[in-house]
Amino acid sequence: MKLPKINLDALGQTKESVFEYNWKDVILYALGIGAQPEELPFLYEWNPGGVKVFPSFAVIAGENAAPLEKLGKIDFSRYIHGEQYIKLYRPFPSQGKIKRVGTITHIYDKGKTAVIHSLRQGFTEGGEHIFDAKWIHVYLDAGGFGGDPGPKSEPINPPEGVAPDFSISYRVSENQAAIYRLSGDFNPLHIDPEFASRSGRFRAPILHGLCTYGYATRAILYGACDGDISRFKEFSARFSSPVYPGDTLTIEGWKEKDRYIIQAHTGQNIVISNSYAVVE
Repeated sequence: MKLPKINLDALGQTKESVFEYNWKDVILYALGIGAQPEELPFLYEWNPGGVKVFPSFAVIAGENAAPLEKLGKIDFSRYIHGEQYIKLYRPFPSQGKIKRVGTITHIYDKGKTAVIHSLRQGFTEGGEHIFDAKWIHVYLDAGGFGGDPGPKSEPINPPEGVAPDFSISYRVSENQAAIYRLSGDFNPLHIDPEFASRSGRFRAPILHGLCTYGYATRAILYGACDGDISRFKEFSARFSSPVYPGDTLTIEGWKEKDRYIIQAHTGQNIVISNSYAVVE
């Protein structure tokens, strides 16, 4: 299937906007990535200092911040999240307004597919930098336009035969995608069986890649940061295989100099690979 051509003039286009949120949005996101009652500081608005915000909330604050509409009409059944990166400069306030700048930074031609990079940055109303976040999307069957194929990624693999420094497993509930989508990602791929089948790749609606990313962030926070959100600085992840609601997700980390190599699997497949986190 050949899709309409991507508008290459979208490259370099920038959009500015404001994201406003409150404690209910923070708690809904925490529930969307599987937070449990024992994680009370992330679920209770009367927590001293206000409800805490998971670092991966950057993907909610950055959602829709880049001018993807400039690419032209997109078939979202074939528009797949490939990689995600966040960098935190300070913890998120419990509520407030975030000034956002989003830019389409690269459009690569991989032959059969196109790969689209976008950067979204967030700042407090006073101009303090909160986060940088990079999205990489794979647009199936939209390549072949004669563009730059882009660089090859450096492989990041766990050391062979070495036990991870932390390993945390979570069961993903059957209604997890239904909860997560209420934080703003309404792609029908994650709830509509007929829509998911149109991709030709999935047997049923899949969990949002960024929901899997949020589960991994929770594991890194508890496994490498002792629950201290101020220690969480960066997380780069590649989505290797889909996660389905009902799966058990295991996230593992290996300490390597100033970072952790991160990998996640469901028992059947590695679902996050070529990934790392930086913590203090």
